[in-house]
Amino acid sequence: MINSHLEVKKTLLEKNELDDACLIKVLNKSLAKGAEYADIYLQHSVEESWFLEDGVVKRGFYNISQGGAVHAVIGEQSGFAYTENLILPAMLQAATAASNIVDFKRVSSPLQIKTTYSPDIYSHSYQAIVLEDSLKIKLLNNVNSLAYSLDSRVKQVRASLSINYEALYFMNNEGESITEGRPLIRLDVFIIMMNDNGLKEESHAGQGGRMTIQEFLVSNPVDSLVKEAVAIADHGLRAEQAPAGVMPVVLAPGWPGVLLHEAVGHGLEADFNRRNSSAFSKMMGEKVASEFCTIIDDATIPNARGSLAVDDEGVVGQETVLIENGILKSYLTDRLSAKIMGMPKTGNGRRESYAFLPMPRMTNTFMQAGKHDPEDIIKSVDKGIYCINFSGGQVDITSGKFVFSANQAYLIENGKLTKPVKNLTLIGDGPEILKEVSMVGYDLALDNGIGVCGKDGQSVPVGVGQPTMKLDKLVVGGSVLG
Repeated sequence: MINSHLEVKKTLLEKNELDDACLIKVLNKSLAKGAEYADIYLQHSVEESWFLEDGVVKRGFYNISQGGAVHAVIGEQSGFAYTENLILPAMLQAATAASNIVDFKRVSSPLQIKTTYSPDIYSHSYQAIVLEDSLKIKLLNNVNSLAYSLDSRVKQVRASLSINYEALYFMNNEGESITEGRPLIRLDVFIIMMNDNGLKEESHAGQGGRMTIQEFLVSNPVDSLVKEAVAIADHGLRAEQAPAGVMPVVLAPGWPGVLLHEAVGHGLEADFNRRNSSAFSKMMGEKVASEFCTIIDDATIPNARGSLAVDDEGVVGQETVLIENGILKSYLTDRLSAKIMGMPKTGNGRRESYAFLPMPRMTNTFMQAGKHDPEDIIKSVDKGIYCINFSGGQVDITSGKFVFSANQAYLIENGKLTKPVKNLTLIGDGPEILKEVSMVGYDLALDNGIGVCGKDGQSVPVGVGQPTMKLDKLVVGGSVLG
């Protein structure tokens, strides 16, 4: 860890002729007009992508970027400025701009900086993403050859490999200083299949996380991903139109947790609640779900896509119980929301890059495992839907109302999975669906590490998950059967 810490400091400070003394000058400049709090966020990013199409690795992309931001706060007001030049004059100029949020003189106390290290929940070294180009090309070629060998109906294969690394350095006027290195890897497979009748189906499967590329390859991602993509396309070719109506819905473990992320998770972010714009505002300590529901946000899961050793405000990542046995226990906070609301800092202050202000965001959000046998959950349904995969959705944070599209689902008839169905939507209200949860399986699973969450124009990597879960009643949109 010490070597990784030195590697980050060398990348962000030494190469730009900066040191802690320079950054203290920047902090003092940002506090000069009376701000109560100020911090500095430095970032160096390496991004590399490879793309395969028509059996050939056609495109490659490589980008290095860096920059720094200064954030000054007084009350609920924030002054923010950033620069792409990590040199002292540019940082001082950013500090001056950020400090203009207030306009009265105040003497700053001398800063005593204490450097801490990020917890080791993933590799913090740039070497985590280093791999010979020939091996990256071989990985994508293996995707192509395996897909065509698995099913003669495969007509087109595309794949992409994305490798990222961020070196981060954070310092604030409370004396906190921390280094962080974050790897992020993702492999995506896209397949087009066509049957003898000319019916075409497209599918996608992906896998990734915060891990070394060597760890990623050991997991043998190609075999499982290609088989998953072929299975999804095959399902679409065989599937019938889904029925419509109000009926029980069983959600499979893993990726269907994205419904909880969208319909419930965003409503538990503190900025919405301090503005009273969430369906969960002013409900702390109240029953908001069935007693089977315990929902957690956990940034400490090793190698998970949404994990953070520290958030983008230097707060150590942690596990936060949001809803426990149906009772609302906590919101997800950044520093500002925690201060205004008088709540603990949960380590959920996140930003897309140095060019954005941090805000409360989810990390890995999931429903905790229950005690029901997944097979018994399906057996308990006479007529309903079993959803395995979602392809998209929308949610209104204020009301909690949502619409989700399922691209892989089955009918449940007399306690058994029968016909594959497609073109169905799930329509509901986030807070209300939690009250419809009547059975929760013991088979908790996280997604494969492909989640991307958008909020206020910023995208960040996240994880979702859940065990098998039964909703007694949900509106299903499809075709109305006579």
